[in-house]
Amino acid sequence: MKIQESAENYLETILVLQRRNGNVRSIDIANEMGFSKPSISYAMKQFRENGYIKVDEYGYITLTERGFDIAERTYKRHLLLTQFLMALGVSEETAKEDACKIEHYLSEESFNKVSEHYNKIKK
Repeated sequence: MKIQESAENYLETILVLQRRNGNVRSIDIANEMGFSKPSISYAMKQFRENGYIKVDEYGYITLTERGFDIAERTYKRHLLLTQFLMALGVSEETAKEDACKIEHYLSEESFNKVSEHYNKIKK
């Protein structure tokens, strides 16, 4: 399933915040991503309606299995691409920024080849 880059970024951010803080609220996402609270609220409403997240009575956001799968896939791509670029000599900051751009557009075949190559060179 293909979803928009912005949706992948939101879901990945929720995953990262859950791992870092445990609980996630809309304001946490807004602060992390630098977006307004109304923009985040609108996006979370769309994600809830499409089955990517659940929001409890206290406003805490959790990923559904469907949302988690997308977030985890995107996050794994981000981490590996960052590490790969750094292994090539790219600075950490630039590698993170570039990985965030590449992770959404790289085909599964190309990503698998990058992953295979990176795993060979890091041994």
